[in-house]
Order: sequence, then C-alpha cells, then structure tokens
Amino acid sequence: MREILWISLGAIFGANLRYGIARLTGRLYPHPFPLGTLLINITGSFLLGVFFMWARTRLDLDPRWRLLIAVGFCGGYTTFSAFAWETMDLANQGRWGLAALNIAASNILGLAAVFAGAYMSQKIFTS
Repeated sequence: MREILWISLGAIFGANLRYGIARLTGRLYPHPFPLGTLLINITGSFLLGVFFMWARTRLDLDPRWRLLIAVGFCGGYTTFSAFAWETMDLANQGRWGLAALNIAASNILGLAAVFAGAYMSQKIFTS
C-alpha cells in the first residue's frame, strides 16, 4: 500500500507539470504542431535516463525513489519516457531487432489504435 502512495505522490506532480507546460507552450507558441507534447516527451525521457543511470551507480538507493521518480513522476509526466528508456536498453543489450520492433510497433500500432478509437467512438456516440 505504501508503494501506491509513493507512486501517487510522484504522479500528482508529474501530471500537473505536464499540464502546466503544455498550456504554457501553447500560449507562447500557438501552432498546430504539438510542441508542448514534444517538449514534455523529450524532457521526460531525459529525466528518466538521468535518473536510471544515477540509480544504477547507487547500490544503496532506497527503492521508493524509483517508485516516486521513475514510475510516479515520469509516468505522470509522460509514458513516452518509459518507451524511450526500454528501447535504449534493448539497443544497449545488442538487441537491435527488438529495439526496432519496439519503435515500429509502438508508433504504428499506437497511431492505428488512436485512429481506431476515434473512429469507433465517432460511430457509437454520433449515431
């Protein structure tokens, strides 16, 4: 139960920061390209990379930090950061085929799923 509290605490800050950055970016740079989301995905991925590499060198790191920062904050801030880390981890293990599959499958299937969900909801809710 305490794990859930650590995750939730991090997620509160991550999700609210994502919301604030997206709104601010939209106001400062009004453009149809989702610059705020891109900025969030890049900074979230950077933060997760820094955290995990730092955590690997700290054998005495309390596991609650991983729950708070990696799962909670970064998960609330962006799930793209997990995708980016896992893809890099596969590549670092020399599993280039799986890394490429993860990139292709996540992008193609993710885009297909959002189109399918939008189409399905349009048919259900506008009929």
